[in-house]
Amino acid sequence: MNAKKFFGKLPGGYLLGHLTAMVVVVILLFLGVKYGLEVFTHHGENIVVPNLKGLSYNVAYRTVTDYGLTIMVSDSGYNKSLAPDCILAQTPGSGAKVKEGHVVYVTVNSPSSPTFAIPDIVDNSSKREAEAKLLAMGFRLLPAQTVTGEKDWVYGIVCRGRRVSNGDRIPIDHPLTLLVGNGSIGEMDEVEYVEPVYGPPSEDVDEFVEVTEPPVDE
Repeated sequence: MNAKKFFGKLPGGYLLGHLTAMVVVVILLFLGVKYGLEVFTHHGENIVVPNLKGLSYNVAYRTVTDYGLTIMVSDSGYNKSLAPDCILAQTPGSGAKVKEGHVVYVTVNSPSSPTFAIPDIVDNSSKREAEAKLLAMGFRLLPAQTVTGEKDWVYGIVCRGRRVSNGDRIPIDHPLTLLVGNGSIGEMDEVEYVEPVYGPPSEDVDEFVEVTEPPVDE
């Protein structure tokens, strides 16, 4: 049986119609997925992120909305030279190309400086150790003041004329002054006295002999 006779026995119109329909469905499905994804993801449509730094949050919100983007506050910071509630940083940065509806995360300026707890350094560390801890936290230190006590030992902290202690929360922009020992002991320092211990008299101590006047000759 040759190919002509084989295909001649098949219901040609019915089979050909089904095959054609299947091909058309596959092509339409492929095109639908391709162009549907492009429309959904805005293929080829990029929006350049505007520069929001230094703008107030309200202005930044309107700007981002006009660009078809979304804004969200992710963090806060403090810069005393800038107005409260202005934008300090943004992600993605200005100039980045994103899709419509992309979220721009911003850091806003706090109206007041953040506070941090004084670490356990008063009467528990040397001047060098205390300075290292406080500077690492971001505090600003004024020249240390000396007090009577062990040399370079931290006896206290002063903030704007007020004595502060371990655990007190202090604004980060308030300068601190360490009170450190000058190596001398004051008259009022506590001195430990030891009472003398008295025991029984030693056996080799000479006995006391009473001496009287010699007799007078008559």
